[in-house]
Amino acid sequence: MVPTISVTRLNHFFGTGALRRQVLFDVSTDISAGEIVIAMGPSGSGKTTLLTLIGALRSTQDGSVRVLGHELKDAGAHARQRARQSIGFIFQAHNLLASLTAVENVQLRLELDLGLASETARSRSLEMLEEVGLGDCVDRRPHELSGGQKQRVAIARALVHRPAIVLADEPTAALDKQTGREVVDILRRLAKQHGCSILFVTHDTRILDIADRILTLEDGRLGGRVA
Repeated sequence: MVPTISVTRLNHFFGTGALRRQVLFDVSTDISAGEIVIAMGPSGSGKTTLLTLIGALRSTQDGSVRVLGHELKDAGAHARQRARQSIGFIFQAHNLLASLTAVENVQLRLELDLGLASETARSRSLEMLEEVGLGDCVDRRPHELSGGQKQRVAIARALVHRPAIVLADEPTAALDKQTGREVVDILRRLAKQHGCSILFVTHDTRILDIADRILTLEDGRLGGRVA
């Protein structure tokens, strides 16, 4: 079976000239459909850089990144945009639009990326918010939601277009233990239901038990162990 994500001999650099610095060194890993993988490591180890390369948020410089069978190395802006349409992103900062309600924040993803009509997009968004336990909060704006509720809206937004891949960067960092646990359990349940591959970047040792596999990054070099 072809991996959902395949990274081969990936190197990455920041800066130019005398300031050029290598941040990823010969990184190789595959992630299969439905697999939950956690990448851990100290700050500055390259975790977020790896996530953004897999998510087509920055260009691949050296090596290979294949997402759903499509090579991102040398891919143009349009090809990277198409790749991102198959990916759900969740970040530490929920990045909700303050002027929109919960359902409007989720709905916007469907209207912008898939071009769905407002009525259809709203219906699907309401269903997804119900799945994350926010059926009674759909018309609240972000300032009326708790931190955990905001992150649930972010999960609904990431999954509403039924992505094949979910990339999560420190999704529990700003949450207390109980709320963080609830958030990752919801994400795991929904992703398994929808058959998504998930790559978590985290420092949070409280959630390691959800992983099928744990990778370690240190000084831009990848190791790994089975959870």
